Amino acid sequence: YHAVILAKNETGRVNLYRLVSESHLKYFNRRPKLPKSLYLKWCEGLMIGSACEAGELYRALVEEKSEGEIDRLVQFYDYLEIQPLGNNAFMVRDNDRYPQIQDEEDLKEINRKIVRLGEEYGKLVVATCDVHFMDPEDEIYRRIIMAGKGFDDADNQAPLYLHTTDEMLHEFDYLGSEKAYEIVVTNTNKIMN
Repeated sequence: YHAVILAKNETGRVNLYRLVSESHLKYFNRRPKLPKSLYLKWCEGLMIGSACEAGELYRALVEEKSEGEIDRLVQFYDYLEIQPLGNNAFMVRDNDRYPQIQDEEDLKEINRKIVRLGEEYGKLVVATCDVHFMDPEDEIYRRIIMAGKGFDDADNQAPLYLHTTDEMLHEFDYLGSEKAYEIVVTNTNKIMN
């Protein structure tokens, strides 16, 4: 599963470097991997976020896992993430793999569930773009890389560019203006601080 790890201080920076090194040297299998047990061993000074649709929490919600499993996952993460609908539009297109995701409203409902879980558990929820390139027109470079790796849907690029604050507020306006501002501006600044 994907996760986002942030260093809060100098101890965290050292521990993050340790995790990156271990994932490349001891746990590499086609790509660097990081066991949760290793993260828990070196988590001092670090924060962990639930990440994108490839994150454990998002997947558990899509797969409609039990309340107990969702509870365990939410408690593990320091903060929860939601992303613009375009990031996960591939799920709507791939009905064979994601039969429970029929349209954008289903994607909105997953984001709403994550927001509710954040409120219920006292976890910050932040809106992230999952930036892979700076400007919208730069998607062509990612398209080329993905096509080279054999992805069938390389021509259907998600809008993984760096969104402005106004663009992010607009992306989450279905949550209401106050909640959108909280997850786009207030909570991201709390994490930064």
